[in-house]
Amino acid sequence: MNHLTRLTSNGPIGTLTLNRPEARNALSIDLLGSLHDRADEIARRDDLRVLILTGEGKSFCAGMDLKAVLGDDKTAITLLTMLADLCVKIRSLPLAVLGRVNGAAIGGGCGLVCICDLAITHADSKMGFPEVGMGVCPAVVAPWLIRRVGAGKARRILLMGGLMTGQQAFDTGIVTGLVPGADDLDDAVAQTAERLASGGAQALQATKNHLNNLDGSLDRDQARQGAELSARVLALPESRARLQAALAGR
Repeated sequence: MNHLTRLTSNGPIGTLTLNRPEARNALSIDLLGSLHDRADEIARRDDLRVLILTGEGKSFCAGMDLKAVLGDDKTAITLLTMLADLCVKIRSLPLAVLGRVNGAAIGGGCGLVCICDLAITHADSKMGFPEVGMGVCPAVVAPWLIRRVGAGKARRILLMGGLMTGQQAFDTGIVTGLVPGADDLDDAVAQTAERLASGGAQALQATKNHLNNLDGSLDRDQARQGAELSARVLALPESRARLQAALAGR
């Protein structure tokens, strides 16, 4: 299962890569399980100060695996709960997490961007939260988007749905850094990672923990409640019909 992710390191900087490019790194149960394992591994290491989170291929993460979600209600709640728990787990890592948003980050994938402490993309990437238009309640990602851009902007983004460019995501505050094109991304990410790694390890960890406590990032009960709400909406006939139509249109 761990072939679905790849963890490498270069000194104090680690890179965790979603490695399901043939499915645009969509979040299946197996991929989420591998991400949980990797996050646990990273938490046990004391040699890393920065983690770069990215996707293999042209996409960062296309969101939840729609085929799996449509399988049955049990699979849907398992996926959503695993994603909710993963978000809290990654946010609680005692190191800075930097998103390298190399391509499309949609739905749950854009939620992963929001749990990163910082995130950089290029102007032409595609990002957003199309869930409502697909008959889905984005309750798992909503708290993270609110923490990132504020309640007012998050309300507009989630209710209106749709996608935006990397430039628009930067203007909105979903990502914290922007480069003109995909070819410029690696240099910008490397420079930011090195800057983060140059800080005091204990000071970095203490500051992140304090920020997490201030904004309620580690509220696992809230995360689980979001998963349960999303699962209830997914079980509705309208939601299933809209998801099936979206899957057929791919």
